Amino acid sequence: MNEFMMIFRTENADNSARTPEEMQEVMQIWQDWIGGIAAQGKFVATNALGTQGKTVTSDGVVTDGPYAELKEIVGGYIIVKANDLDEAFKLSEGCPILSIPTGKVEVRDVMVFNT
Repeated sequence: MNEFMMIFRTENADNSARTPEEMQEVMQIWQDWIGGIAAQGKFVATNALGTQGKTVTSDGVVTDGPYAELKEIVGGYIIVKANDLDEAFKLSEGCPILSIPTGKVEVRDVMVFNT
């Protein structure tokens, strides 16, 4: 099996403030979805991305914040195991980010370099 990364994208406006109860509900939905992938033995790793960061350009210009000037943000990722891209893409079905109007899942193969 190969590894594939699902990258979760949404527009910044979709990340409105939620109550603690709403956040708990959202977290449970994500845990249930990831748990379904883990139950198939296809889960490798996942993390959400925070709001702090810095960006450096090829000419050395450093800006604060993770891509603050962009409309779309990357909120997190999961790495899964699958036989091929189609199987990995099928695992994205039911992803909670897709319940958000601007939510997207990008599925990419992970290139492994043997050292």
